[in-house]
Amino acid sequence: MPVKSPISSPLAQAEKDAVGAVLQSTLVDLVDLSLIAKQAHWNVVGKNFRSVHLQLDELVDLARTYTDEVAERASAIGVSPNGKVRTVADGSVFDFPEGWQDEDTVIAAVVTTLAKLVERLRERIESTDKSDLVTQDLLIGITKQVEQAHWMWQAQQA
Repeated sequence: MPVKSPISSPLAQAEKDAVGAVLQSTLVDLVDLSLIAKQAHWNVVGKNFRSVHLQLDELVDLARTYTDEVAERASAIGVSPNGKVRTVADGSVFDFPEGWQDEDTVIAAVVTTLAKLVERLRERIESTDKSDLVTQDLLIGITKQVEQAHWMWQAQQA
């Protein structure tokens, strides 16, 4: 049985609710990204297999690092984070094909996924501008790293 939150929030209730929703949706996106990148990691084939395979592990590491930071930020403001598989599945907006995939298909799918994530993160940065600058700063840091990864994946399409 859940207990009443033992964590007091530095935010007013309306701000806590709004920022909590931003953090929860970001948590879902990052867990989803880590799962998609692992799925791609296990199923990529082709002449550049090894480099793409290893780069996918880097993407998983990035997603998992920020997943924890986002969840802990939610906890710090008194919002219980939910990274359960059902929650992630219900909130998933990314897609990745099933089965073996050649490296060009994997790279294209990752570029599309990262572009969508960047768009969503930038919207969340805007939405936290007045409500919580600490969360906004976290989102800016995440966006910086995701945009860098996006650039590196796009460079492989040149």
